[in-house]
Amino acid sequence: MSLPAARRLKIGLSACFSHADPSRPLFTGKTLQYVEQSIAHWIMSSGAMVVMIPCPMGETAKGDVTLAHYADWLDGVVMHGGADVWPGSYGEEPLRPEWLGDRVRDLYDLAVVEAFSQAGKPIFGVCRGLQLINVAFGGTLYQDILTQVPGAQVHRNADAYDRHQHDIHIVPGSRLAQLYPNTYVARVNSIHHQGIKQVAPGFVVEAWSIPDHIPEAICRHEPGKSYIAATQWHPEFHNPDSPIIDSSVLLGDFLTACTHAKYRPADSHSPFQIRDRAARMLRRALLRRR
Repeated sequence: MSLPAARRLKIGLSACFSHADPSRPLFTGKTLQYVEQSIAHWIMSSGAMVVMIPCPMGETAKGDVTLAHYADWLDGVVMHGGADVWPGSYGEEPLRPEWLGDRVRDLYDLAVVEAFSQAGKPIFGVCRGLQLINVAFGGTLYQDILTQVPGAQVHRNADAYDRHQHDIHIVPGSRLAQLYPNTYVARVNSIHHQGIKQVAPGFVVEAWSIPDHIPEAICRHEPGKSYIAATQWHPEFHNPDSPIIDSSVLLGDFLTACTHAKYRPADSHSPFQIRDRAARMLRRALLRRR
C-alpha cells in the first residue's frame, strides 16, 4: 500500500535560474526558476516528495516567507548542479570572462545552505552543489581544471555530456567506503570543468579522480554537526546499461540522515559565523539589480 503524504520525507531541491532575457521568445524579460527533471525523479525514486525552494527575494517578491521557513518545514535539501560558481565567491578574480558564473545564484545557494545548516537539516550536493558547499564552508575551487592542473584529464566533454566517464578511487575507511564495501575503484560520469582546489575546513575527501587526483566526493567530518555530503558526479544521470556506481546507495544514505533529523535535528550552525548573512547579501544584490 502506498504511503500517505504525511509519512513521506519532504526534500527541498534548490532552484536553477534563467535570468530575465528580452530576446527570449517566451516569458520575455521574466526571471525563471526551475528544476531539472531527472534529479527530481531521482529523489522521488525512493518515495520522497520533492519541493523546489524558490528564491523568496527579487523584483516581484511579496509576503514574508524566507528560506528559514523552508529549512524548518522540510526534512533536507539537495543542491542542484548547473552554472559555474563565481570566483569572487571564494576570493578570486575570474581568469576568463566565460568563467564569471552566476553571482546571484551563488548568493541564493549560499543562503539555502546556511538556512538548512542553521536548522540542523541534512544537505546533499551534486556537481555545482559540491563546489558551492565547499565554498560556503571556506574552501576554494579551480576555475578550470585543464588550465590550472598540469596533466589533468578532460572532465567535461560537451558532445558526450553525461556519457563521459572516468574512474574514481574511494578512500579506505571513509563513509563512502562503508557504503560501497570492497569497492576501491568505481566509474562515474564527469560533467564539470571546475573542481575543488582546497577542501573546506571540517570536510574530508571521500573519493579522488583517477589518475589526476581531483576531489570527487566530500562529506562533513565534525561530530555533532548536521549531515552534509556531496559528489562531483551526477548520481541522477544513470543509464541501466552503464557501468557507473549505483546511485541508489547515496540517495538511501542521505534520506536515512533526513529521517533521523526529522525527529532529532543536529545542532544549529552557520557556516559564516554570522546568522543569515548570506540571505542579507542576496537581498542587497537583488535590490541593486532593480
